Amino acid sequence: MTQHRSESDGRFSKASAISGLWRHLSGWSLSRLWRVSSALGPQVYRFSKRERFITERNLGVVYPHFSAAERKTLARHSLRHSTATMLELGHAWMAEPDNVEAGILAVYGRDKLDSARAQGRGVIVLAPHFGNWEVLNFWLSGHFPFTAMYEPPKITALDPIIRHGRERMGASLVPTNPRGVAALLKALKRSEAIGILPDQEPDWGSGVFAPFFGRDAYTATLLPKLVARTQARVVTGVALRVPGKGFEIHFLDADERVYSADDVESATGVNACVESAIALDPAQYQWEYKRYRKVVQEQQQLPNFRDFRPY
Repeated sequence: MTQHRSESDGRFSKASAISGLWRHLSGWSLSRLWRVSSALGPQVYRFSKRERFITERNLGVVYPHFSAAERKTLARHSLRHSTATMLELGHAWMAEPDNVEAGILAVYGRDKLDSARAQGRGVIVLAPHFGNWEVLNFWLSGHFPFTAMYEPPKITALDPIIRHGRERMGASLVPTNPRGVAALLKALKRSEAIGILPDQEPDWGSGVFAPFFGRDAYTATLLPKLVARTQARVVTGVALRVPGKGFEIHFLDADERVYSADDVESATGVNACVESAIALDPAQYQWEYKRYRKVVQEQQQLPNFRDFRPY
């Protein structure tokens, strides 16, 4: 009992420190946050060996034509942007809404959402881990009825803080289970917008292998099921960071393959959508995520496996 209470107190203390930091940073300007990110980024690259290793391995797969020096430079820029995203969480979740809105410098492609809803269709926004996706959530939930799946953090004491930050502009968060999928379907049938993370590996049985920058990646198959049952339109949405100034919201046309009833074809289209978003600025993608982990796990089951080993 004493050990359990001690662990619980430790998690609460850690959550308090993290939320206190977010609250403090929420009062900083975006230019100041970027300057701090620029100072911390090289330290993250130097001392966070896991993040550096995964980032550089992923970049080696995705950009094999780059020189080693070019990939290292891109890795450094990427980890600087990832550092900025972490420091900007307080801004997205806790700063005065008018201040967050003022940091959104432009919105491109809003007509894609307005047109779909005018036709009585829902909109599925594919939101990859690019730029600051929490700012994208802020804008979407402030301008449209918006629903997104949500998985509570490992530090449970942070759950109400994160949930409040994401819901404060009107977003509806639903669990990552069949009940949550049912809520997404209902929202789409009401001609509302929903958000899906297209670049997270799903659990085994909930995805298929589809090419991502020429290599198979395990990709969720939720999208074709939602499209088939609602005739929703699909767009890719990102909040592109303009360093030290703010963000540009971009909504991009989806690859037409996302509308296929074939799971592999649709997943291929989803990954192509992520690739198009990354092309806006490759340094702003979160390359430290093990996107190819499951294909390695599967291939390592083979007795003569000698191929791709990115991690």
